[in-house]
Amino acid sequence: MALATSAEALAGLAEERVGPRFKGLPPDADGLTVGELAAQRRNLFTGGFTTPVLALSAERLAHNLRLMETYAARHGLAFAPHGKTSMAPQLFARQIEHGAWGITLAVPHQVRVARAFGVRRIFLANELVDPAALRWISAELAADPGFRFVCYVDSVRGVELMDAALAGAGRPVDVVVELAAGEDARTGVRTEAECAAVADAVAAAPALRLAGVAGYEGEVPQADPERVRAWLGRLVSLAAAFDAAGRFAGLDEIVVSAGGSAWFDAVAEVFAGIPELSRPVLKLLRSGAYVSHDDGHYRRLTPFNRVPGQGALESAFRLWAQVVSRPSPHQAFLNAGKRDAAHDLDLPVARVVRRDGAERPAAGITVTALSDQHTWLRTDPEADLRVGDWLGLGLSHPCTSFDKWPLIPLAEADGTVVDYIRTFF
Repeated sequence: MALATSAEALAGLAEERVGPRFKGLPPDADGLTVGELAAQRRNLFTGGFTTPVLALSAERLAHNLRLMETYAARHGLAFAPHGKTSMAPQLFARQIEHGAWGITLAVPHQVRVARAFGVRRIFLANELVDPAALRWISAELAADPGFRFVCYVDSVRGVELMDAALAGAGRPVDVVVELAAGEDARTGVRTEAECAAVADAVAAAPALRLAGVAGYEGEVPQADPERVRAWLGRLVSLAAAFDAAGRFAGLDEIVVSAGGSAWFDAVAEVFAGIPELSRPVLKLLRSGAYVSHDDGHYRRLTPFNRVPGQGALESAFRLWAQVVSRPSPHQAFLNAGKRDAAHDLDLPVARVVRRDGAERPAAGITVTALSDQHTWLRTDPEADLRVGDWLGLGLSHPCTSFDKWPLIPLAEADGTVVDYIRTFF
């Protein structure tokens, strides 16, 4: 089957029918298409939406997209934001419109989603040894000469499994040797000597082509600026050593890739010092959480805290829940819980109270725990909170916020919902 263009596939999302499988949407919208509901431009607070409901800020999303586009361009980096954060093809398209080289993904299912929506360049930041998935990738490469796919390898055994699964493939699969972030870190080759052995195995595998080196500095043990830069220096040195050994002969460019959402300033600094190699270097950054940012983990860790002159990301998520119980002056409960809010890194944070169309800061209100369908609140004496109030919560960790909501209203500052973001987890 021919690959749909991005525009065609994205337009098809608007034809999906609204129903009970989508949380928080107005009950009277059942049966409408997503496009019809979006055209009504309902207000998040007065248009029949039910709590809990997660909303994405249209203005803050646009700001974050522009900021990272500018940052990557300023530092001479190609950008392949990690799509596993949102798994939202509409956001993939906007990221590419804002200059992204392509999209990074983690597992074969995610690659299939991206391809279904016309993504032409995919970096799989993971090993891939599943025969069925490899055969599918090979078929995609054969059917679309413009499709670029790159994935990790970190073992001779993995290379052998890949080559066997891809026997007879018309186009070789591009791979990068993954350098581990340290002993007892996550995946990746532990030593430079072992990296050379893996690269030798790739050279002997007809179905594979060595395209570069990569890794993830976020797994550096006891990460601090010095340790992260040291590991990035090893990655750059590995690329230079491979090049000096002639391992990249025949390439148009050499891929050197790193970059999560906590250390992209270090990546920019170290990659700026990559020496001249025999081929142009694609310096590929892969940060993903920026697209929505957050009110916890990445608010604390973002490199923009260290380089404030280069801008600041804005938290674009707000989970709206309703006070359903106020059993004592120091306690209240919301109708949202673990099924609705990310909780793997931090609890949600109370941001604003909404009552009778007016918003005010959520002073004296602290989230203390989550049950499956309730948020536990501690309320100090100054907290003005009643049953029926809406409470806007800030969330921590975008990757486990998007995955709880298959259809997310995209709302402007006044509450007007201008679109709905479909996720595919």
